[in-house]
Amino acid sequence: MPPVQKLEAGIHHFQANYFASNRDLFQQLSDHGQRPETLFITCCDSRVVPNLITSAAPGELFIVRNVGNIVPSVARGVLGGVSAAIEYAVEVLQVDNIIVCGHTNCGAIDAILHPERVAHLPLLSRWLGESSRIPTLIEERYGDLDGEARMTAAVQENVLVQLENLRSFDFVARRMDAGTLKISGWVFKIATGDVFGYDPTSEQFLQLGSAEMERPALSSRPPPMPSTRE
Repeated sequence: MPPVQKLEAGIHHFQANYFASNRDLFQQLSDHGQRPETLFITCCDSRVVPNLITSAAPGELFIVRNVGNIVPSVARGVLGGVSAAIEYAVEVLQVDNIIVCGHTNCGAIDAILHPERVAHLPLLSRWLGESSRIPTLIEERYGDLDGEARMTAAVQENVLVQLENLRSFDFVARRMDAGTLKISGWVFKIATGDVFGYDPTSEQFLQLGSAEMERPALSSRPPPMPSTRE
């Protein structure tokens, strides 16, 4: 079946099944607008589906997607749609949480570590330049790692860098300091479906959704806490 026809068939399936079973929910969303509790910032990668991963219903997540789940720093960033969405979510929608979610096997992270591979793509290169600190961080702290372990470390460091960048927005920092906004860093492991959240106490990404005594870390080499980085 051609791709467009496949999508059209999917629309029919949605309308006949999910929508039909949740008609009241969609009517409520139409009548009263959106009141999401969480701003979810993640990668454009088609394998990462926030509502599917979190079992969130329509209206619960305000989702921002971009290449590499990047949050531009106010000080040096390419301010635009991502920054506008963050401002709207925090200032207008008054979300209680912001989650930055990276993922394994991320092509953006590979390109950040090897910028020469995307040198022929000027727009992409400029955007990924927002995370140009990552190669230096990896070389300094994980120089002995290679292959998948090195990529995992880069994915984690990239998430932590974006959490730092979130605080560069004065309206985010103000609400965090007031205790009315929480930010979290996650990594989605595609091969297993596991999600790991950054735990400042242990300084590791620990598995979410598992028993407290059985929360394995994503790697045995935890990245430093964001506050310790220069």
